[in-house]
Amino acid sequence: MRYISTRGGAAPRDFTEVLLAGLAEDGGLFVPESWPHFVAADWRALRGLPYAELAARVMRPFVGDSIPFATLQALCRDAYAGFGHAAVAPLVQVDSNLWAQELFHGPTLAFKDMAMQLLGRLFDHVLTEQGKRVTIVGATSGDTGSAAIEACAGRERVNIVILHPHNRTSEVQRRQMTTVLAPNVSNVALEGTFDDCQDMVKALFADAPFRTEMQLSAVNSINWARVAAQIPYYVASALALGAPDREVSFAVPTGNFGNVLAAWAARRMGLPIKTLVIGSNRNNILSRFLSTNDMSMVPVEPSLSPSMDIQVSSNFERLLFELLEHDGAATAALMARFRAEGRMPVPDVAWTRATSLFRGFTLDDPGTLTEIARLHRESGYLADPHSSIGLAAGRHFSEPGVPMVAMATAHPAKFPDAMEQATGQRPPLPPRLADLYDRPESFSICPPDIAAVQAKVRALAFRNIAQRNAR
Repeated sequence: MRYISTRGGAAPRDFTEVLLAGLAEDGGLFVPESWPHFVAADWRALRGLPYAELAARVMRPFVGDSIPFATLQALCRDAYAGFGHAAVAPLVQVDSNLWAQELFHGPTLAFKDMAMQLLGRLFDHVLTEQGKRVTIVGATSGDTGSAAIEACAGRERVNIVILHPHNRTSEVQRRQMTTVLAPNVSNVALEGTFDDCQDMVKALFADAPFRTEMQLSAVNSINWARVAAQIPYYVASALALGAPDREVSFAVPTGNFGNVLAAWAARRMGLPIKTLVIGSNRNNILSRFLSTNDMSMVPVEPSLSPSMDIQVSSNFERLLFELLEHDGAATAALMARFRAEGRMPVPDVAWTRATSLFRGFTLDDPGTLTEIARLHRESGYLADPHSSIGLAAGRHFSEPGVPMVAMATAHPAKFPDAMEQATGQRPPLPPRLADLYDRPESFSICPPDIAAVQAKVRALAFRNIAQRNAR
């Protein structure tokens, strides 16, 4: 398996090279040069497997010969062994034709653990094999940061710096990052939005001398390995509901497009997915694109679902590249125009291809609270603000005879204020996080200035180099 850049200006890479590189040097994102395809018998052979084994088999063609399959199996078993539910990603029926797939049973109570727990182990394995060290820089709108830190904290060959938008995450989300005091972890609260954080990460990677000096790598979903590690849970739920002998649809609350892109990838591999519904909050650039081909930026507004408070959905570039039939030059031109003008004139033929599969759905904060209350009243199910948007989207586009699975992306205890406002209940944190509010925090506040952020990254890396040399 080889990977190419969506902008056409980077040499092909194998899986381990893409894992360590994160972003392509031309500013594009890596995608498979050709897509693996499973036939019906291949899908049926995955039925009934433990989640870790299913994940290894689904990811095998993406990893190729870069990592022995036995090693990949062992890494998957280790990654999911500590999840709080034996099924890892269980299905819960909430309506006659609507299921929630719970992706929040990992250590940080969010779907990002599904990929991050494996990604941390992949980094460990590859860096040890190659005798290298990296500095991971990532941006988070709420959940990616804590999942990445949990996966990488204390690892000998990795430094990790996470940027989050100052005062724009929930307190639980922030504390899950800032109370991890491992020496290889640094948290930076950037004065701005998540889009500013994401732009800063891309700017750091675009600075070639700095990228080489710090040996930068990424764990955001700009890293292809993140997307690949999310494909298996779509396969698991589809198989449980009758695939490949029955079509299944998915509804995904999304901001950065990575989660729903993994569902698209599963379909590209041959899984019979009929419809993909994108759930948006008030920051609904993706819904606007699907309804009227309006891909234009407006100011980000804080919401009850902060992980979706995004206007620049990085992973949309991967879909755009596919919609444009692998035209890297056209993709690069559209992305450059989007950055320069704040709008992207997607060709009608590409937009039509997108709308043949994707549907868009928007729910504002009052609607989100209403949906949380309705789900609790009618089915006894507690869904956090993000998951409730996904469930509302799934219910809206549900079709008779086609099971609809909505991604439950975060534990309701991560958003206690919204849950109490909607249901009168304040869900407790699981025992392993019960003392979260009492733990000391460590983070620095930084302006959206590249030199200031580079200084933070250097400070962590140089401090750890000095400590290693002193041993």
